[in-house]
Amino acid sequence: MDMRSRVASALKDAMKQKDAARLSTLRLINAAIKDRDIALRGEGEDGGVTDAEVIGILGKMVRQRQESARAYEEGGRLELAERELTEIEIIQEFLPRQMSEGEVDAAIDTAIAETNAGSIRDMGRVMGVLKDRHAGQMDFGAVGPRVKKRLSA
Repeated sequence: MDMRSRVASALKDAMKQKDAARLSTLRLINAAIKDRDIALRGEGEDGGVTDAEVIGILGKMVRQRQESARAYEEGGRLELAERELTEIEIIQEFLPRQMSEGEVDAAIDTAIAETNAGSIRDMGRVMGVLKDRHAGQMDFGAVGPRVKKRLSA
């Protein structure tokens, strides 16, 4: 089942169960996917949003909510922070399982070996391979410095 179908199915289930918080979050996900569809049509692409793009959209939504939750906690608005954290949990149900530190290290080693990367100039190619294969499974903001460290050693 593709990502769009999974979200639609979960949306129907949330309606049946009258789960307002879950329904609201799933509608936000659906709206973000449709917004991307419209943007692609504006660019002249008719294919629609791929599963990889949906994973990217969901990852962005999680990051936005993490930042909001942090800001709410710093501002003493704990009820709003809790709502953001609940939304994060719902969104993460649709994301692939996050890789462990060991799995990330192995993926970096494999990507370096496959691209024959030998210096920091090859970092873009290595990151490209990692993003193609492991989108949504690792935090590329944290992986970038690790790849850089490996290539400069």
